[in-house]
Amino acid sequence: MKKKPAFIFDGHLDLAMNAIEWNRDLMRPVCEIRERENGMTDKPDRGKGTVSLPELRNGNIGLVVATQIARFSKEFKGSLGSNWSSPEIAWSITQAQLAWYRTMEEYGEMTQICNLEQLENHLGLWFDNDIANNKKPVGYILSLEGADSLINISYLERAYKNGLRACGPAHYGPGVYASGTSSSGGLTHLGRELLQEMDNLDMILDVTHLTDEGFLEATRLFKGPIWASHSNCRSLVNHQRQLSDENIKILLERDSVIGGVLVSWMLDQNFVRGVDDPKKKGINMEKIIDHYDHICQLAGDSLHIAIGTDLDGGFGKEESPCDLETISDIQELQNLLAARGYSTVDIDNILFNNWLRFLRKAWG
Repeated sequence: MKKKPAFIFDGHLDLAMNAIEWNRDLMRPVCEIRERENGMTDKPDRGKGTVSLPELRNGNIGLVVATQIARFSKEFKGSLGSNWSSPEIAWSITQAQLAWYRTMEEYGEMTQICNLEQLENHLGLWFDNDIANNKKPVGYILSLEGADSLINISYLERAYKNGLRACGPAHYGPGVYASGTSSSGGLTHLGRELLQEMDNLDMILDVTHLTDEGFLEATRLFKGPIWASHSNCRSLVNHQRQLSDENIKILLERDSVIGGVLVSWMLDQNFVRGVDDPKKKGINMEKIIDHYDHICQLAGDSLHIAIGTDLDGGFGKEESPCDLETISDIQELQNLLAARGYSTVDIDNILFNNWLRFLRKAWG
């Protein structure tokens, strides 16, 4: 029997990047966004997006970690996302993204969550079944994915005053504060200063995208709460971007939470980006449960896994699980987890409770 829609907390969405760089009106249904992009070729995922604010509400996804993201690297020439020419330009892009979130707040589409009181009030609204979802703003916790846009350390406090509550020092390539995916090396001198200031501000460290060297150094130096907002298991898909078992065990010792990613190349070792079709490869949402299972076996419980879809994070349906048309379809994870033997308590942990437990501890 199909279960009733569950409340879902998605730990990683690049909403403002899609609005500002992809020029997507996320207040519209996904079908309208796709129709508008029909025939466009400037991005590989044009006409294939899966995320919008109406689709979040349709999927009962009432709370998300939403990013600001603008990379700067003198060296990195990779094609994934924009690599801006200076930290000053990158900072300006993040401020345009912040302005979009503020505009969504003005329209009642979203509401920023910065502390425990706001979190509990927002949950009270979303768990009130007498209020229709289309009357509820999507709550968002602001996170900076890659710190290159911070012109200097003082900009972190400015960002914090604007509601920034989590930060990942690295993204792709060698960065100002740390090396990230597709590069080598660890934290820079500025990166170590960044972690100290994040500790001073009681922020959350996101270790996603750090190299192994950077991960080990960051988890050793940083004293505060740590999560991996969107990471899968290297033992199942052998890529630097994924978490090794050693990394996972360190996160378990820190009582961290790991958000599972729904991008095909991180779900299946045999998927080749830009070449393969998820449907032909049989890559569906059940693949993420293999990664959940692995972490649960290492942990001995279901308290450290969650959802961090990264949907529309520079890709669309061409790299999403074949049984996912829009983000609202992640509701099906509830049934897939039950079919794999997860209890109701386990399922609630994964869909929302683990992120909430983490935040209540971090902000309490």
